[in-house]
Amino acid sequence: MKNKNEILEKKVSPPSFIKLAMRNMVRKGSKSISHFSITFLVLIGILILVATIGKPNIPV
Repeated sequence: MKNKNEILEKKVSPPSFIKLAMRNMVRKGSKSISHFSITFLVLIGILILVATIGKPNIPV
């Protein structure tokens, strides 16, 4: 019986980064969602700013 437990313990790998991040997100709840939404809005704002600054002027 001891051999089976040792084999099972050796096969279990440490949790991956993604699993840890998901567990952390679930634990923190709305704080994670608010940080994600703020990051998303800032990223979209930067992309729109770069698109308007870099827009070529085509003479008509």
